[in-house]
Amino acid sequence: MSSFDIVNRIDLQEVDNAVNITKKAILSRYDFRGSKTEVALDKKEKKIWVTTEDDMKMRAVQETLIENLVRRKVDRKCLEPKPDQMASQGMIQREIAIKEGIDSDTARNIVKMIKDKKLKVQAAIQENQVRVTGKKIDDLQEVIQMLRGAGLPVPLQFVNMQR
Repeated sequence: MSSFDIVNRIDLQEVDNAVNITKKAILSRYDFRGSKTEVALDKKEKKIWVTTEDDMKMRAVQETLIENLVRRKVDRKCLEPKPDQMASQGMIQREIAIKEGIDSDTARNIVKMIKDKKLKVQAAIQENQVRVTGKKIDDLQEVIQMLRGAGLPVPLQFVNMQR
């Protein structure tokens, strides 16, 4: 039996690289001269904290951060920005959570899509991933193509292909 796993994994090193590039870009921008703008990554909590003085700078930092993440091959669907909060001394702070793994609703939706395709494959939910097994490699590849074009709310990777 051939199989593969459908997962949503984020390379935190690439996120860290994008945050560092964003910090350097902020230091060199004219409109950020003299401002107190900070971007920090908490790898343990998988959150990015952006602190700045006003809403315009917050949007500029977030756009630069997303641009750098996309350049580093991190899908923007994995980011979940929270509403702004007031920090000390009139500063604005925004938390951006990094979502990893496939939630149960999306996993059930993936299994349903695979079953509706009526291929000779089985899909099983295993914690925060979905394992697909079948006899023919062509059927498994067809499932991968279908899921790539499905437009799901999380970025998917297909790993552990076994023949």
